Amino acid sequence: MKITIIYDNETFKEGLQSDWGFSCLIEAYGKNILFDTGARSDILLSNMKKLDLDPRKIDEVFISHGHWDHTGGLSDFLRINPVKIYVPASFPINPSRGEKVIKIKGSLKIHEHIFSTGELRGIEQSLVVKAEEGVVVIAGCSHPGVKEILEHAARVGRVRVLIGGLHGFRKFRLIEGLDWICPTHCTQHKAEIKALYPDKYVEGGAGRVLASPFLPRITTKDPSP
Repeated sequence: MKITIIYDNETFKEGLQSDWGFSCLIEAYGKNILFDTGARSDILLSNMKKLDLDPRKIDEVFISHGHWDHTGGLSDFLRINPVKIYVPASFPINPSRGEKVIKIKGSLKIHEHIFSTGELRGIEQSLVVKAEEGVVVIAGCSHPGVKEILEHAARVGRVRVLIGGLHGFRKFRLIEGLDWICPTHCTQHKAEIKALYPDKYVEGGAGRVLASPFLPRITTKDPSP
């Protein structure tokens, strides 16, 4: 498994552009999944180019929720590569380029070992990837609440890693059960999280690549159910 942060409020790699919004590329089980598309397509596509990520090699797009800072780059991306899109059920979208839109209400297995939590509290879904050693959760803004997201993800397996925007999340005790946390985008209390859990905290930012040792291993052996 490999996760590359493409769009974020801060930059991790020199030469990339920061902006309010979030997007990352998830490479797992032979799939290249673009998670959210940031606020601006020019920044999304420019950062992808600088990271040597080809939009035409994306297999599908997963949209966490319909807010502009997560969907602003979607239309222009789809003009380049009209792939399948997974969106929460409440997200308004009218396919215009032949792309297939799948609206998700309840929890759903998207691929073997790759899941949606389902649309929680009528606004947002998170992506869950199960590896041999545990589960990775990618969240857009965590509007439904981190506790609820982690509880739904735990149905798949032990949650070891949480990546993404956490907004005003302050129930820091929930981090105790994680191995790693990478707060990005809208997270308001990064400093407190880092101070409380310095050994679990991983810096985000556009250009940050997360792989081993921060992510559980994916091997040819299937994870247990």
